[in-house]
Amino acid sequence: MLNGLGDGALLALIGGLGGFALGLAARLGRFCTLGAIEDFLYGHNGLRLRMWGMAIGVAMTTSFGLVAAGHLDLGEAIYNRIAWNPVASVLGGLLFGYGMALAGNCGFGALARLGGGDLRSFVIVLVLGVSAFITASGPLAWIRVRVFPEEPAAPETAAGYAGLLERATGLPAAGFGVALGLALVAWMLSSPAFRRSPRFIIWGSVVGLAVASGWAGSAWVSDGGFGLGPVMSHSFASPLGESILWLMTATGGGLSFAEGSVLGVLAGAFAGSLVKGHFRWEACEDPRELRRQILGAAVMGIGAILAFGCTIGQGVSAFSVLAYSAPVVFLSIMAGAAFGLRQLIVGFARPGWL
Repeated sequence: MLNGLGDGALLALIGGLGGFALGLAARLGRFCTLGAIEDFLYGHNGLRLRMWGMAIGVAMTTSFGLVAAGHLDLGEAIYNRIAWNPVASVLGGLLFGYGMALAGNCGFGALARLGGGDLRSFVIVLVLGVSAFITASGPLAWIRVRVFPEEPAAPETAAGYAGLLERATGLPAAGFGVALGLALVAWMLSSPAFRRSPRFIIWGSVVGLAVASGWAGSAWVSDGGFGLGPVMSHSFASPLGESILWLMTATGGGLSFAEGSVLGVLAGAFAGSLVKGHFRWEACEDPRELRRQILGAAVMGIGAILAFGCTIGQGVSAFSVLAYSAPVVFLSIMAGAAFGLRQLIVGFARPGWL
């Protein structure tokens, strides 16, 4: 590929550059899913939720621009290659959202906080990564496969919602994707308060471009490597487990996009924390808090594998190619997080008959 650089190392470099931008967005732009949901539900402030919508809109517009230019095949995108299971999407999304509320962060957010010196997030990263691997290929894998078997997507359904509209109307899928992405960006910018928040607009756009760069880079490497490599973008559940495994057994397997993405977020978050002067070592002083975070991270790992992605994986990357699963998982994550936040912040009253 590039001056003798292997495909795996090149993918890691591409993932690392995009991950670095994501890490900066988390630390400098306060890009955080749980924070956005909490602001909306309890602070009556939807600016960070609009920031998320901005990221999706920019990622979608750019990704379908790649499709229109012939640089990305929707059918090869990882989220479109597996037949969609709605039940797994809903259940996985609910579990992930609830676990995220208990842990206080998703996998991406935990990496960003770890880059700022938060050792509590180190525990979340480890438990989430191991839990995801246990569910994907460890002791729980046989249960998952029996209940939710994975099958290749049928050719006629492999292009997601954009392909569905193309078959229904005869118009190109790329046109639908670009139009929908631009419409979403316009909707986000329709808020005067959001327009007065250039930081959110800029960093939301950076997240969208980082996700699109993952599709562009992995598709380019796949084409140069005879189409054998996966076409993917950023996600932070199973890749955490892959990164842990690589750190332990680097000689047994080479680098990939996943490791580059994870290390890139850590580096970007570290740089962002230094810029803001926020880097400091923090540890957990309350055993009950640590117990809740460990439980939440374990539940997140299971949910992410069932849902085939996390807040970034399904919430932005899969959304950017209009995968069938994306809106269902995203809404399920929000519902699970809302339930978990209510339990933690407000609590649930005991019924009178108990």
